[in-house]
Amino acid sequence: MTATARALDITQSAARAASDKKAEDIVALDVSGQTPIADVFVIATASNERQVTAIAEGIEQSLLATGVKAVRREGLREGRWALMDFNDVIVHVMHQEDRAYYSLERLWKDCPVVALPADL
Repeated sequence: MTATARALDITQSAARAASDKKAEDIVALDVSGQTPIADVFVIATASNERQVTAIAEGIEQSLLATGVKAVRREGLREGRWALMDFNDVIVHVMHQEDRAYYSLERLWKDCPVVALPADL
């Protein structure tokens, strides 16, 4: 199974919004074949807690402008690992230390990488 066209559109928008807020190392993984909870995980890195929050809020505002609303969000207050669930897409904005520690790409290494625009 592969990610839906809607999930891929949301992924592109979320990645673009993260990049606009200076997120680093943005990666998208097609997890549709491994888990029923989402089609795509988007993972982005921030260098400090304030930036984690700013990136997460920027993504949420950008997607809301296109009619896509987060059904759940966690971790915004702490600023270490913000998780936003947009049903088809789950966005993880992680502090660089937490990203290195949890290494989500390694945990989901069997999942194909979703191509993102080269200018990100």
